[in-house]
Amino acid sequence: MKDKFYAYIQDLQNTITSKLEEVDGKAKFKEDIWERPEGGGGRTRVIEKGAVFEKGGVNISRVHGALPKSMQAYFGVEDTDFFACGLSLVLHPTNPMVPTVHANWRYFEMYNKNGNIVDQWFGGGQDLTPYYLFDEDAIHFHAVCKRACDAHHGEFHSKYKKRCDDYFWNSHRNEARGLGGLFFDYCKTTDEMQMQDWYAFVTEVGDSFLEAYVPIVIKRKDIEFTRLQRDWQEIRRGRYVEFNLVHDKGTLFGLKTNGRIESILMSLPPHVQWQYDHQPKKGSEEAKLLEVLKNPREWV
Repeated sequence: MKDKFYAYIQDLQNTITSKLEEVDGKAKFKEDIWERPEGGGGRTRVIEKGAVFEKGGVNISRVHGALPKSMQAYFGVEDTDFFACGLSLVLHPTNPMVPTVHANWRYFEMYNKNGNIVDQWFGGGQDLTPYYLFDEDAIHFHAVCKRACDAHHGEFHSKYKKRCDDYFWNSHRNEARGLGGLFFDYCKTTDEMQMQDWYAFVTEVGDSFLEAYVPIVIKRKDIEFTRLQRDWQEIRRGRYVEFNLVHDKGTLFGLKTNGRIESILMSLPPHVQWQYDHQPKKGSEEAKLLEVLKNPREWV
């Protein structure tokens, strides 16, 4: 399974980066092949200063070795080896009318001292973080997510949409990071779903990403914007940074397993603002976004 899924994310990285270069029309992804001293490595691809994407990364990794003590305590295990592979992407567009997007699809195994698998699971999802709210964009994104889920289980969309809303919640701000999407983790063998079934589901979601995001980018990328709108984008990017550094489990796992810092922090935007006690004007488009972030909606 681990070889099968790693082959899938290698192909998916190629598909996604090729399409994004086409959409940007100016910048190309720079590739960085790296190795992890403890075992494994990855292929990082970063795009910067493009016509559409100010900064973005589409990274794959495949790492293995002894599970660090801190993560053994987290999982409640001892003397365990692990394998993890996944694709993680974040795209920060220049135009504040185009939303930031994040997606991740991953597979994990743990082994006993004899090298036998004692646990395995899939995880992942995709979520949208706009700076200005266009209802039709949110509906489109969530509708694509729902179709991918419905092809495998009638309850997956409602279940994983709620988990996304709950997970990407900046509790210290009492607001969502964005408009959500899907979030699933610890997808293990059950009476209903075998690992092959989970593979089919996760890859369906991965294959849906470009359909969910690219039409929104094309529709919004050429809208004119003001310096004040750009300021608002950079303020909201600050909230994005706060979530990733304070709450995100993937960032925590990377840092605690001696992960590659440049790849882990690839998700951070290049230009950010933290204005003291910034409050948007009542009734403004900025305030409209905040209202939705404090009260997540059912979009489909």
